[in-house]
Amino acid sequence: MRLLTNSKNPIRVARSFILLVSLIYLGACSSESDYSFSEGDRIAIVGNSLAERFQHDGWMETYLQAASPGKKLVFRNLGYSGDQVHYRPRAHEGFGDSDSHLSKVKANVIFSFFGYNESFDNQPETFKKQLSLWIDHLRTQKYDSVNVPKVVLFSPIAHENLGSPNLPDGSENNPRLQAYTQAMAEVAQEKGVVFVDLFNATQQMYQSIEEPLTINGIHLNEKGNQEVGKYIAETLMGGSVSNDQVALDAIRSTVKDKNLYWFHKYRAISGNDVWGTRSIQDGNYKTLQRELEMLDVMTANRDKKIWARANGDDIEIDDSNMPDPLMVGTHIVRDLTYIDPEEAIDRMTVPDDLEINLFAAEDEFPEIINPVALQVDTKGNIWVASWSTYPKWEPGREMSDRLAYLSDEDGDGKADKVTTFAYVPHPTGFEFWNGGVIVISAPDVWFLKDTDGDGVADFKERLFGGLGSDDSHHTANNLIYSPDGNIYYQRGIFILENIETPYRKSEESGSPGLYRFNPRTSDFSFMVENTPNAHGISIDRWGNPLITDGTTGKAFQVYYKRTVTSTTDTNEFDKRPLFKQTIRPITSNQILSSQHFPDKYENNFLIYNVIGFQGIKRYQLEYKEHGVVEGVEAGDLVFTGNDPTFRPSSEAQPRVVPEGYTGDPNFRPSDGVIGKDGALYFGDWHNAIITHSPYNLRDINRDQAHGRIYRMSAKNRPLQEPVAIYGEPVEKLLELFRSPVDGIRHSVRVELSGRETKEVIEKAQNYAKTLDPQSKEDALPMLEILWLHQQHNVKNNDLLKTVLRSPEEKARIAAQKVAWFWSDRDSHRRGGTTNDISGMQFRTFYEKFWVDADSSKVETKHEDMKGHANMAPAKKANESGKRKLELQKEPIAKLTIVAELLAFDVSEFSVNAGQQIELTVDNKDLMEHNIVIVEPGAADEIASLAIALGDDGPAKHYLPESPKIIAASKLLDGKTTETLTFKAPTKPGDYQFVCTFPGHGPVMRGIMRVLP
Repeated sequence: MRLLTNSKNPIRVARSFILLVSLIYLGACSSESDYSFSEGDRIAIVGNSLAERFQHDGWMETYLQAASPGKKLVFRNLGYSGDQVHYRPRAHEGFGDSDSHLSKVKANVIFSFFGYNESFDNQPETFKKQLSLWIDHLRTQKYDSVNVPKVVLFSPIAHENLGSPNLPDGSENNPRLQAYTQAMAEVAQEKGVVFVDLFNATQQMYQSIEEPLTINGIHLNEKGNQEVGKYIAETLMGGSVSNDQVALDAIRSTVKDKNLYWFHKYRAISGNDVWGTRSIQDGNYKTLQRELEMLDVMTANRDKKIWARANGDDIEIDDSNMPDPLMVGTHIVRDLTYIDPEEAIDRMTVPDDLEINLFAAEDEFPEIINPVALQVDTKGNIWVASWSTYPKWEPGREMSDRLAYLSDEDGDGKADKVTTFAYVPHPTGFEFWNGGVIVISAPDVWFLKDTDGDGVADFKERLFGGLGSDDSHHTANNLIYSPDGNIYYQRGIFILENIETPYRKSEESGSPGLYRFNPRTSDFSFMVENTPNAHGISIDRWGNPLITDGTTGKAFQVYYKRTVTSTTDTNEFDKRPLFKQTIRPITSNQILSSQHFPDKYENNFLIYNVIGFQGIKRYQLEYKEHGVVEGVEAGDLVFTGNDPTFRPSSEAQPRVVPEGYTGDPNFRPSDGVIGKDGALYFGDWHNAIITHSPYNLRDINRDQAHGRIYRMSAKNRPLQEPVAIYGEPVEKLLELFRSPVDGIRHSVRVELSGRETKEVIEKAQNYAKTLDPQSKEDALPMLEILWLHQQHNVKNNDLLKTVLRSPEEKARIAAQKVAWFWSDRDSHRRGGTTNDISGMQFRTFYEKFWVDADSSKVETKHEDMKGHANMAPAKKANESGKRKLELQKEPIAKLTIVAELLAFDVSEFSVNAGQQIELTVDNKDLMEHNIVIVEPGAADEIASLAIALGDDGPAKHYLPESPKIIAASKLLDGKTTETLTFKAPTKPGDYQFVCTFPGHGPVMRGIMRVLP
């Protein structure tokens, strides 16, 4: 083994005797470098979040480049949150396996950072086997077509004890991490590869450096990345590295710039369109693969500037060698006139007692283009997540996505000023917490904060990565700070998440639905499934999450369910229908709580619709016994035009605007908030194209120039009196928990999340003493104080017992959830990982060296779009809720297949060759579906041919001419059926059935097994 240590680093010299003994046990120490770079080396960095996060701060590469002038080193980061040496799951095999990516970057050196996620198995001997087999596999490869790659193994870092009551102290993780470090050292010795011990190095750093080096014990902050990057460079280079801060900063700024383009390439968002199931639609694959080529060139151009600065010189970046993007047309044939926002108001229909005015629009405030999410801060400003580059940023163009906030400084109900708080790529959701903002920019979750009072973010920290970004309009959305202290979000199908925490092995999940993470404790959990395209979360005043599914328009109440038997005690979140859906799709939902609106609107559940109805519907929330919440349709709050009839149900086919249409076909209400004046502010995405399928992501008519915010208020009623929250004393804020307005109490929680826990809890407990535990009027503020303890991660069992005895049933039910979270009953849940989950049919699992004995074959070339042949077995269909029917003994094979939630409820049915079949298709969805029986293996081909029908598709029911089609239904509207009568083929085999409506084929399919 070549164990590299750094005797010149004073931190290492100051190592304690115990650590020195540990290192000696691991192997011979050397003060001289056993490693050197060659000119033109191409270094691939692989591993988990430790590896992935190196690129964002850029310190490791900066130090190595500064120490290697003239070497022209190329670094490419292939780190991926949740990765293990033998198990690197991806959402779709088209992403490519690890060999293909090492080949693409022509790696002849591999920096390996594994061991953290594996350590939770506590099986170091198994880890040694995994690591050994991987090294053996690497030695059969020539990724640059010339050389077998050199490998450098880096151990996991130690878990830092931050001395926080909110985080683990590392006492459980570190013994395992140390054992895995030793296991790695032993493999390095056996295989004769370079090994760098980061575990013991970081343990000493934690002791010697005063400021924290991690954000949660396991993820390095910027300072930690600097210290570890410097240690790696000094250890590998055999001496001290440059401390010229000006030169280092110059190199680092270019490294970070280069890595930004590389990250957009390697971790391309909406990968489902780049290399997944939607890449076959309307030329997406060619269009987006060209963009990857563009990003490759832009990345390489920045390598040259890094080399120049490492040599003490400089050059200007010239991207003129970047290939041109492919030109894309459009399917949209209707008039695309974008009407003036004031005229748009004239075309809206609203109740007689309400009115709408324009708050802000793109002509005066281009910062709010494509408003995807809205929030109101504790000062009363209206915040907007502007996704102006939707559906994804295009190389060569300005990256203008942002968080911005609008101020009404004279109180006239119109915005006067806009401030860009931060530029954030594809911000699909955000929420305020701890004096800052948490925002989704998949695959990352960011925390942004203004620390100098100028209204602009100057502190930016990645809380964690690993969110699924494989489909940008299914990714994490609608963030909300829950009374239990967690941030809730929803996400849909086609994406795979793999999030690392200090608590357990990475949170891998392909399940669409509701999730939560706690920014104070860094914990994470799946909550409940909601499929296929979960969008929209509200939490009522009693803590009930109300969620919607964007695709189907269904709504649910999420509730705590405990089932106790003589031998078991099961605790889980479950969901029940909130109301019978009438429209789809839904972008978000909201509870209207305001002292400004007439009583009939109070506690209305609002759903935002962007196709067909194109407006906001409202449902009155009614509370039944045992905590059941039901929504009763109460009317239309706003819609465009004079006809609220729900049509069309989809715009996957180009929309035809009928003669006499009086609405605005581009009106797309996306999200809303109640302002400090009690009025409703809602965003209008305002776009001709509102869907991915079947349009090319670069369809020329995807609008990136419009976006409006409207303000709805009640006629002849006083506005709600603004309430001071920002910066107010804790005592005054606690009094506001008596407010009947949900938004005020929510803002108080947000404001208190940034105050010192000791002061908040002490004053909250004093305030609780002024409340009457037997009074129903005091039940809600008493519950808020209990929740405040949860938010600050402080248990108070006496208070919990008091609320559990509340005269208000809804408070008692809410307290039962608190009791669950504070008990030893596990409240953590993982999402599903099998490939029978909708959208996960093509996901990958284990590395081929771990499952394929033939992977030692020498390979010098790896093809694109060729995934793992190592799919883990899916659950049997009847275990996943889908039916598996055996009809071969029946005289006539009669069956009904239900289409619902973008899925067929039958995964397989068996018949005899030549048997008569009567197949009824029951479309319970609101969207259109068909069913097509095809020859074995022909489903993808027929689905692609259906998409290729383009504008002729709807008229032809998306049924292409093909001899491979055995039988087919017409394109069925929602809530309709059709019965097919046909004979099974005489040739046995696994025939397929599939829905060929654009975008549905990858998830709506099954097998017709014809037996001899």
